[in-house]
Amino acid sequence: MNRDAAVIEVVGVTKRFGAITAVDDVAAAIREGEFFALLGPSGCGKTTLLRLIAGFEQPDAGKILLDGRDITQVRPNRRPVNMMFQSYALFPHLTVRRNVAYGLEMEAVREPELSRRVDETLGLVRLADMAERRPHQLSGGQRQRVALARALVKRPRVLLLDEPLAALDRELRQRMQVELKRLQHEVGITFVVVTHDQEEALVMADRIALLDRGRVVQLGTARDLYERPATPFAAGFIGSMNLIRGQAVQGGLEAPGLGRLPAADGAALASGSSAVLAVRPEKVAVHPIHPSGPTSLLAGEVSEIAYHGEDVQVHVRVPGLAQPLLARLPASEVERAGLERGVAVGCGWDRAHARLLADEGTSEDRDQEAP
Repeated sequence: MNRDAAVIEVVGVTKRFGAITAVDDVAAAIREGEFFALLGPSGCGKTTLLRLIAGFEQPDAGKILLDGRDITQVRPNRRPVNMMFQSYALFPHLTVRRNVAYGLEMEAVREPELSRRVDETLGLVRLADMAERRPHQLSGGQRQRVALARALVKRPRVLLLDEPLAALDRELRQRMQVELKRLQHEVGITFVVVTHDQEEALVMADRIALLDRGRVVQLGTARDLYERPATPFAAGFIGSMNLIRGQAVQGGLEAPGLGRLPAADGAALASGSSAVLAVRPEKVAVHPIHPSGPTSLLAGEVSEIAYHGEDVQVHVRVPGLAQPLLARLPASEVERAGLERGVAVGCGWDRAHARLLADEGTSEDRDQEAP
């Protein structure tokens, strides 16, 4: 298997619904055997893009290639692609075995090949001992695995999954994230999953395409998106992020009322241009202000303490900042430093841990621009 080979290529694809552009000149290559995620908020175009790949929608411009062959006009049932829907769409009157076998029966696959493939796939999803049950006798996670088995048994070139874990509770969803990743590794099929859940994408995907208003704003590994966001939208969508607006200057950002704040990557922006400093909460140091203590970049007051088990999120109200500055610290460090509501604190970070990004406007501006 050539992991660098593109199985699916989306080339300049645009899809409109009346005055709304759901997918806007998207280009992406999905590699052989990878777990690829389409991530973004509701209405960003990710499900429409998945349906374009499946053939359920036709693009207004651009084309879709599979193994280098143009399949843009090929009907869904003629593409070596299978799609698993949110609803699972299981037949309630059929057993698990018959549900899984249904697609093979429609393709006139005969015994003993049919039974061999069904048994093999039921074993893969760990449902062999439930083969004679009906959907109403299964849990949500088991029904999801039946739907997966039904899609996998046909051995598609690419498996498309539309919010596959959305109907599951949090604990089961976390378990199934690991299970889906295991299955994908074992079968070696390219998976393309649509999700609005950033944690889900970070856990499962080899690479992620982050969409906003029909466009891919960043495509890369989970680590790329988390540690090296390309835009303020990407920075704010993946995990928690402190965003401070101002003007790009040598070595960082000049923020009104706050002074000069250190950040990396400033050389790419013209001095004086509108910019956003992005720094993760876990990179922000917080300490009570003492006359003999270290010098701080920003001074403020603890406004809230949010416990997350071993970690604590400290909210610091800083004069001049519209939103509290967030810091994520070990609970032991918070206790040792005596951090609690009302305590005056100093905050800072290393220059290398903050990124300077071109300002793309506030969320209100972006909402007004959206189609």
